[in-house]
Amino acid sequence: MAQSIQKRIQELTRQIHHHDHRYYVLDEPEISDAAYDLLFRELQKLETENPDLKALDSPTQRVGGKALDAFKKTQHRAPMLSLANALTEQELLDFDDRVHRLIERPDAESLEYFVELKFDGLSINLTYENGILVSAATRGDGETGEEVLHNVLTIRSVPLRLNTETPPKLIEIRGEVILPVADFEKLNEAQVQSSQKIFSNPRNAAAGSIRQLDPAITASRPLTLFCYGIGYSEGYKPASMNTYQDQLAAWGFPVGKHRQVCKGTSEVLEFYSAIRAKRDQLPYEIDGIVVKLNRLSELDRAGFISRSPRGMVAFKYPPKQETTIIEDIIVQVGRTGALTPVAIVTAVRLGGALVRRATLHNQDEIDRKDIRIGDRVLIQRAGDVIPEVVKVVTEARTGNERLFKIPDHCPVCSSPVDRKPGEAIVRCVSRNCVAQLKERIRHLVMIDALNIEGLGERIVEQLVDANLVTTYADVFRLKEADLLKLDGFAEKSAQKLVAAIHLARKTDLYRLIFGLGIRHVGERTAKILSQHFGEITPFFSANEEDLKKINEIGPEVAKSICLWFADPKAQQDLKALLEEVEIRALPRRAAGQGGLAGQTWVLTGTFPTLSRSDATRMIEEQGGKVSASVSKKTSFVVAGEEAGTKLDKARELGIPILDEAELIKKLKTES
Repeated sequence: MAQSIQKRIQELTRQIHHHDHRYYVLDEPEISDAAYDLLFRELQKLETENPDLKALDSPTQRVGGKALDAFKKTQHRAPMLSLANALTEQELLDFDDRVHRLIERPDAESLEYFVELKFDGLSINLTYENGILVSAATRGDGETGEEVLHNVLTIRSVPLRLNTETPPKLIEIRGEVILPVADFEKLNEAQVQSSQKIFSNPRNAAAGSIRQLDPAITASRPLTLFCYGIGYSEGYKPASMNTYQDQLAAWGFPVGKHRQVCKGTSEVLEFYSAIRAKRDQLPYEIDGIVVKLNRLSELDRAGFISRSPRGMVAFKYPPKQETTIIEDIIVQVGRTGALTPVAIVTAVRLGGALVRRATLHNQDEIDRKDIRIGDRVLIQRAGDVIPEVVKVVTEARTGNERLFKIPDHCPVCSSPVDRKPGEAIVRCVSRNCVAQLKERIRHLVMIDALNIEGLGERIVEQLVDANLVTTYADVFRLKEADLLKLDGFAEKSAQKLVAAIHLARKTDLYRLIFGLGIRHVGERTAKILSQHFGEITPFFSANEEDLKKINEIGPEVAKSICLWFADPKAQQDLKALLEEVEIRALPRRAAGQGGLAGQTWVLTGTFPTLSRSDATRMIEEQGGKVSASVSKKTSFVVAGEEAGTKLDKARELGIPILDEAELIKKLKTES
């Protein structure tokens, strides 16, 4: 009896998976909704009566699910890299030239590119073990994301099991969760009716839906998914991007219909133009196309820089533009004291977003464009993200428009403002400015810095206004009783935030350096400084000359760091913060202190076991620098199969040449 029930459960599971794929992925249903419901209800009944027979990939896993207390952090087995942008035809041609040199192909030989749409949604990493979906994580900082499996299970187009009898042992599938434009508009209408938050664009709506603690809310929103990328894998290695996407479709994943292999940039440009012509008719938001080397061996040989693969680029479309009226101009104060004028405009829909504000950058831009309050203006989303004013429609002026000048005192704390020679930005000179404090705290706790879950913009505002947070260290001194004084906090939510703050006490050095909000010190620079110094104390005491000796640290960055540390209040705040946190220090990678520090390496060809990215990472972790070209300054060249002109030049210059085995041996010796 039990065996026959199990067989029936397996058959129902197979049928429902099949019909889900036909309906949600192929848009070709084979049975009526009523017939589908009968199958589903029968499966639910059998599983309820025989809970021990319920499988991990059961379709009933998609429904319901209790609300989560918080999202757990999860490490991606392979980093989720971001893409560099090409904004013009010439920039695409420049990208093609660079790739030719990187993979050592003759300039006249057209490269094979795989092109597809650049979806505007939330990046997701799906992990399948032996064909079963076991994890779904957001991109996060590219290395660590948030586990959102309970919510992704509600997306009907996501297969719970790969459609194959011989699945890979382990594979990470990358994709984009999106909300179609029509469904986005319906969602916002429903939000208005229920007096809830209005989403600014489909991407934000998709991200907000996936990050709901209650999966039932996610299930109520018609999210879908397009898959396109591969992360870590065991038991599967595709030869090209187009064969990989064909395999994704065969496994049951939704993939973009608009994709093709192009021979050279002329065919890429034709694809770009064809999609641009139909962009407004697509049912979802895109902001460009993605251009990738089609052969994965060539992608690997091209390598990566920082967090971007060199063999891929996002070829963006020009931003969409609309006209609107400037109703007022306000001034916002940032974490470094910068006063930024912002136009309050009559709400207008622009590229899938409802725009109510647009940046004016600075007073020089206002004067150059002759922008006045009351003007009709043309606006666009810069990079399809930040709305900005392009120009004034001067012929629409009535004479009632008003000039605007940035005030000579901070609009928040009334302190004097200052404009340094050669700078366009006016800054509040007071470090005690409340607006700066709020922005500094928001920056400190953001996901790429200390990453305190649940400590968002609104709560930071409340904490500073209530005088509960006046320094970085105060964040870590918060107690449940403090939070219960604020609107919107109950006992459970206060406990959760205090727990999240406690988790953030142990952090990486680069996260702390980035979180300090020093001008010109972004996440990449913070990692370089972290690798060089290894701990905070030598970084704290470094002078400009010390800093300028570090590879990729220029005079402007060095000066900015020293100016920050020269402020007694900044020093005091940092010392107090260091009493509250524990830093996971890295081995110091300063020049002349062992390892591969001070050495320049070049990689060429394809290696037996290491990818180009893995080899680069291993060399950089030992303090070495990986260059794309061979010169007299090159320390070593690592050559694999199909090594090209770089190997010839290394021989010509007498540069030591290693194979993969010799590289690994040297890394072990120098570690």
